[in-house]
Amino acid sequence: MDKPKLDECLAPGWMLAAWPDLMDENFMHRVLLMCRHTSHGAFGLILNHPMEAGTDTLLSSHPILGKLNFPIFKGGPVDAGTLQYVHRVPGDIPGAQQVSDDLWMGGDFEALARFIERRPEEAQGFVRLFLGYAGWSGGQLEAEVAEGSWIPAPPDADEVFHADPEGAWRRVLCSLGDVGRGLAGLPPDPEWN
Repeated sequence: MDKPKLDECLAPGWMLAAWPDLMDENFMHRVLLMCRHTSHGAFGLILNHPMEAGTDTLLSSHPILGKLNFPIFKGGPVDAGTLQYVHRVPGDIPGAQQVSDDLWMGGDFEALARFIERRPEEAQGFVRLFLGYAGWSGGQLEAEVAEGSWIPAPPDADEVFHADPEGAWRRVLCSLGDVGRGLAGLPPDPEWN
């Protein structure tokens, strides 16, 4: 398989796994879902940082979601008071924007709430809620990928909704073959050996 071009691997739907030695507390051993990338900047969501509190706590004033304990993830360090959501049910949540083949973002929030209310257990395999996001100014993410802070991985909507989000970093790296499997076993700091 040919190595993807930089623009391709920053396209919506692609994932970026943090390099093992990326020590930034926001991104250490994290996997990002790319949602938007232009010459003006980039926007993504951290897939593998579930928060301890769910919708019953963090969205307590919402008449539907405030009564449910649906999981919420920390999407990134930017604008932590904003709610983002991705899903794979555009027929149930109209008005969403397609991110990749089997992945949509946003849409009618009340329809989202009703979908989760109707099928709360099943919805965890179709919907992810995030507070905050990861953002970069123009050229910043390209520089970080070029310097080796991030390892690109092809789109995989199943990974976005995986039942074990905390295992995403190792799974994504291992999906990249022998080199990725070798990286997945490295500690963040070689002195930790």
